[in-house]
Amino acid sequence: MSAIPTWIDERIDRNLDNTLTQEHVVETMLESDRPFFSIRQLHARIKPDVSRATVRNRLQELQEIDVVATETYPDSISLYYINHPESDWPVSPEGKDALNANTPLDRLSTRGFLTLSDTAGIRTLVLAGFQLSLVLLALGGVLTVIGADVSGTQSDILLWDTAFDLVVVSILLLVTERTVRWVRDRYGPLNLLPST
Repeated sequence: MSAIPTWIDERIDRNLDNTLTQEHVVETMLESDRPFFSIRQLHARIKPDVSRATVRNRLQELQEIDVVATETYPDSISLYYINHPESDWPVSPEGKDALNANTPLDRLSTRGFLTLSDTAGIRTLVLAGFQLSLVLLALGGVLTVIGADVSGTQSDILLWDTAFDLVVVSILLLVTERTVRWVRDRYGPLNLLPST
């Protein structure tokens, strides 16, 4: 067990009636080489097995006494960390860039796309594809109604073809992403490509 720093030891509650104590949560966080934890990640490390709600309750208690702090990011991800300015685990510049990315597309990497592991980025691409296809469908409809033709294309039907192709590709990508997520949730992470 890692020694709990004095400033934390003085603040935590020693309620032994709880299945999971504040002390055990802090020790688990200190023993890890990770600077940030989601509730799911911390829940996986906590022994004995307790519910995620119990882990969430202890983290909220630790947050109220300024032992743990949290950051919330896009796609409703909350990360918890020991709230000490001289932490042994500072966030790297790359980590800060990743955590401060404004949109899921800012965080989407080629590896994340190819392995379909960045679900927020994939969904953003799918939504963009749907929106673009609606624009193309509307433009094709307007051009058909007024009988105009776009220069550089043979007819406005090309816009319809493109829009339908884009809808099909977006739907296929979405179904593939959902299938991969289902498989990953059921069987664990798929390590198809080497990590960097």
